[in-house]
Amino acid sequence: MKQYLSLREAAEKWGVSERRINQYCAEGRIPGAQKIGNAWAVPAGAEKPKDPRRTRRQTKPPAKEADAGGIDYTNLMPLMNTAFAPGHCREAVEAMAAGPRRDIAMAEYHYFSGQPEAAAKEAEAYLTSPDMGARLSACLIYAYANLPMGQIQRSRFALGELDASLAAAGEQSPQFRAASAFIASTGAVLLHLPLPEEMPEADYFLPLLPPGIRAFALYVQAHALYLKGEYAQSAGIVAATLAMGAASYPIPAIYLHLVAVMDYMSMKQPDRAETHLLAAWELARPDDLIEGFGEHHGLLGAMLEAVIKPKWPKDFKRIIDITYRFSSGWRRVHNPITGHDVADDLTTTEFAIAMLAARDWTTQEIAKHLKISVNTAKIHISAAMRKLNVENRKDLKKYMLL
Repeated sequence: MKQYLSLREAAEKWGVSERRINQYCAEGRIPGAQKIGNAWAVPAGAEKPKDPRRTRRQTKPPAKEADAGGIDYTNLMPLMNTAFAPGHCREAVEAMAAGPRRDIAMAEYHYFSGQPEAAAKEAEAYLTSPDMGARLSACLIYAYANLPMGQIQRSRFALGELDASLAAAGEQSPQFRAASAFIASTGAVLLHLPLPEEMPEADYFLPLLPPGIRAFALYVQAHALYLKGEYAQSAGIVAATLAMGAASYPIPAIYLHLVAVMDYMSMKQPDRAETHLLAAWELARPDDLIEGFGEHHGLLGAMLEAVIKPKWPKDFKRIIDITYRFSSGWRRVHNPITGHDVADDLTTTEFAIAMLAARDWTTQEIAKHLKISVNTAKIHISAAMRKLNVENRKDLKKYMLL
């Protein structure tokens, strides 16, 4: 009798994805699972792990507001859901009445402006709040703010709370479930992790969200399509969302434009990508909302090097500092759960150029895009391949964010 199953065999046996099996193994939820090389071997007699979120739902009473079956959207990512003129972000936060809404909005402001320490401290106070809008927001901010700080266990804790909230939301109102689905999907997709098992279809929860939150949720949907290689459809969502008023909400609009850059660079349309990058930059720079640029650096196809670095070198340096800090924490969550080996020993320039090479850009196209010599482009590609111990561009793909 066969003693171990491969990821594929275990996935077929339990009716889940291979990524889910990998996640179970990485979290230690399959007794006896062994890692052989880069793959997990699952004991043939192992049982499918029970969902701890369901156990928590049965043993831990839901928060007070959830008992009532509802949620107040007022404190759900309030800054994300605020329309303000570029240059007036901090002013918009300070105009809010004292209390959870302003506190959460200030945590958002600090996070999106690249100040994770302040954001984490402000969010931490609401991790157990009876107000579920504030609690969900705090968990999301806390999860992401702790990544660049290297506090990975804190990030994992907060991500687990998001999944637990979604599991518990099944017994609550549609609005509560919509809010939980939005927060949980944001937590998973941006880290390129599997979606929670309880995730409802987008067409169920999107119409229930307030406009600014809905715009960001559509960015998450566009990002998910990008990960599937459906670049044109992703770009179409961006265009439609911006056309329907999302441009009035700077934070969602910045992220929507950035995913469009990712799409158009993948489709080898750098001119359209540059248009979206500059649109995002015009929204972000007046308020220093540069976190998203650092988060997406590796996905933007060296567009930051080509456009931002020559004209705004000091801002570019700060973005790269954010990239190094964020990506280090990102990989420490992403790689163990998914089993992927996203590169962690390349410079940001090497990574950006390797991304283009892995997307089948020629050396000449890369050199033209970055306004560097063909020989310099070759040097960067060779350095990346040497560090990753690969011999051809095809093998680069497993180390990239494709």
